[in-house]
Amino acid sequence: MLGSQALSATAAELKRTPLFTLHAEAGARLVPFAGWEMPVQYEGVRQEHVAVRTSAGLFDVSHMGEIETRGPGALDFLRHLLSNDLRKVAPGGAQYALLCREDGGVLDDLFTYWLDDERFLTVVNASNAESDFAWFAKQAEGWDGVEVSDRSHDYAMLALQGPDAVARFESVLEAGETPDRFHHGQATVAGVRALVCRTGYTGEDGVELLLAPRDAEPVWRALTGAGAVPCGLGARDTLRLEVCYPLYGNDLSTDRTPIEAGLKWACALDKDFVGVERLREQAERGTQEKLAPFVFTEQGIPRAGFSVLSGEDPVGVVTSGTLSPCMEVGIGMAYVRSDLASPGSELSVDVRGKRRAARVESKPLYKKEP
Repeated sequence: MLGSQALSATAAELKRTPLFTLHAEAGARLVPFAGWEMPVQYEGVRQEHVAVRTSAGLFDVSHMGEIETRGPGALDFLRHLLSNDLRKVAPGGAQYALLCREDGGVLDDLFTYWLDDERFLTVVNASNAESDFAWFAKQAEGWDGVEVSDRSHDYAMLALQGPDAVARFESVLEAGETPDRFHHGQATVAGVRALVCRTGYTGEDGVELLLAPRDAEPVWRALTGAGAVPCGLGARDTLRLEVCYPLYGNDLSTDRTPIEAGLKWACALDKDFVGVERLREQAERGTQEKLAPFVFTEQGIPRAGFSVLSGEDPVGVVTSGTLSPCMEVGIGMAYVRSDLASPGSELSVDVRGKRRAARVESKPLYKKEP
């Protein structure tokens, strides 16, 4: 369910978030994930998924990593390092981007928050936190006026998502205000200071709260007391897949580029950044394969690693798959031959030796009725 990021490790080796005891007391099912012991579900993935789509769900995402970049050269350094162009935003803004190798392979996908003139905070995936920081630090060695620091131990992170999320948040907001979409700001929430970010990974509106680890529990209790439903990583996975958000380790990897993954929109190809040469070439000439979202047109559930076929010919592989709680059909994403990646293409997926018919669709797969 959680893809290749779920790691096998003994309990003694796993890290725990500041909310671990609270999760255990609430009866959450705890599993190894990216080196952490995390709640995969409380009442159930389906119930939690529907709560986010219809009301408000609360996720503990304190396992995510945080890297701070500061100094007079910070903006130019991040424009060199990241695929997107931070000059498109301003202090108080947030931007999605890819971190690439020189050959264009994706090291991670991430969000950067422009804190003030010379300070930026980048939130990275838990499985890549250490390697991402090492990459930042290595790249910064040749830059004047740039300091990078690993701030992962300084933050807990909560994600409140759903159509009622902002109302739930504002019911415990004591000072400050809710930022606009893709912006952030400081606020006092349930008696503690927090960095409030209006982004997300579910396709719903909401906020992420970055706060001191010691403050995570009172804020969690305040938000659940205000009606937010505790949710685990299982629902986070099904929610993101319904709206075709990629998961690093499944849909993104060093073997794939942002162009193949359909993320050209997050690449400012008119500026120089690490890996841009190959991405420009692919954008001009095309790629052999593309990441395509699909739905099953008959019963079945696709899973990562299943083969995709056109007639009798293997044409790709599933990278993410699940049974959609809202659409009630099997859905997924797969790298397939580029000529078969357009909406409407009819394919099939080998589900443990049985062919299941599938059709490529446009993004997002789940569309709310107006």
